[in-house]
Amino acid sequence: MWQPDLHPNSMPIYERLVVAMAHDIQIGLLTPGTRLPTQRDLAFRLGISVGSVTRAYAEAERRGLLSAHVGRGTFVCCPLPTVPDVPTIERGTTFMPNSNRPVDLRCNTVPPVPLMAELKAALGELMARGALDPAMHYVQGSGLPKVREAGARWISRHYGLDFHAGNLIQCNGGQHGIALVFSSLCAPGDSILCEASTFYGARMAATHLGLKLHGLPMDDEGLLPEAVKRAAQETGSRLLFTLPTLHNPTTRTMSDQRRKEIATVAREHNLIILEDDAYYAYSEHPRQIVSYAPERTIYLASLSKGICPGFRLAFLVLPCSLPQERIMRGIRAFGYCPPTLGALVFSEWVEDGRIDSISQMVQKEATARWNLAQSILGDLVACPGAARSPHAWLPMPTTEAAHISTSLLRFGVEVTPPEASEVSTEASEVSTEAAMGLRLCLGAPESQNKLQRALEIIKNVIKAYNRTDHNRVV
Repeated sequence: MWQPDLHPNSMPIYERLVVAMAHDIQIGLLTPGTRLPTQRDLAFRLGISVGSVTRAYAEAERRGLLSAHVGRGTFVCCPLPTVPDVPTIERGTTFMPNSNRPVDLRCNTVPPVPLMAELKAALGELMARGALDPAMHYVQGSGLPKVREAGARWISRHYGLDFHAGNLIQCNGGQHGIALVFSSLCAPGDSILCEASTFYGARMAATHLGLKLHGLPMDDEGLLPEAVKRAAQETGSRLLFTLPTLHNPTTRTMSDQRRKEIATVAREHNLIILEDDAYYAYSEHPRQIVSYAPERTIYLASLSKGICPGFRLAFLVLPCSLPQERIMRGIRAFGYCPPTLGALVFSEWVEDGRIDSISQMVQKEATARWNLAQSILGDLVACPGAARSPHAWLPMPTTEAAHISTSLLRFGVEVTPPEASEVSTEASEVSTEAAMGLRLCLGAPESQNKLQRALEIIKNVIKAYNRTDHNRVV
């Protein structure tokens, strides 16, 4: 009997089961025509709910992996179309499409750069000065003054914003900051306005807290001000979550005029804005929304996407009209106080200037990877709102994206499933199909060679899909 391996990660259990199923089909463990266990039997053996297995089977059937027959059972479908061979990159190596280690383009992370020397130097300096002691103790909820001062200097140098260190709140990464704001400003059942396609972490936070994300239509610059205005009136929402710079996942960037318009709408309808500026370091440095509406914008700056994700360090800056105590209660509830060791290393890097050289290394590698993606995928990639981006966006209809993401699994490439970023919209909203597609996280592979291999496979899978008769299951 088939016993899938459900690797632990942040995806819902049913999605993990679909991925495991696709992987086992890919490596030949599940061959065409294989009859799968009943949903109840598989749920019992995996220790999960029958509902999760039912949803996984339905999703796998939708993607063309399975075929269900009443009274007979559920069976693995026929293979997907053959993809042309991709030439080897490294001399003497060949690509094995059913490798046990697929190239993972799902995690939107900093492109890998060597940081061990900088880490060792910072820890040595901190130890020599006896400055590591705070890492052994609880600290006040908003973070160490030394860390917040370093954060204010870093934001000023790299983001062009001057905040007083006392107004910064240290968070355990950007995801923590989003969850703090959602939980502090909203009650279960409240609606939060956002782009029609948004950051998966925001979706997880909203679902966990019993909140509703209300997706709004976008154009080439992102959120439409009229849609924000209409939704604020219809839903009574008081919070707008937005990624105005190199939006995740679509890479769109608001113009200065669009940011002014969003700020004006927020002011007219008493909206608080949570401005997630995770990708500002990769941009052409537009003026942030907080500069147009400082009295109602919560600004979020994170190290995770531009410096080092393992530090789990971000900073929230609240408007003066919003009492910090509401956020402080959330910090105490979710973790009592922020972690310190990585934050101390960060403060040392800011003090000795290493943060600037690290940022330059990251940007250089990100530029090389983005240029590689453009050279291989060409017009398949949407033009981002900056000269480079840590993620590429391939716009396409939802059905096509689902088929292609499933096909890619067969050839050793994992991408973010199209439904991961999709947010439900009201019937009155215009179609959000323009915000649908596939996100490719260019920083995730450990080498440019592996990224190049994956990109060539993606190009060929899309070409194969375009040559396929879409009226049959693929």
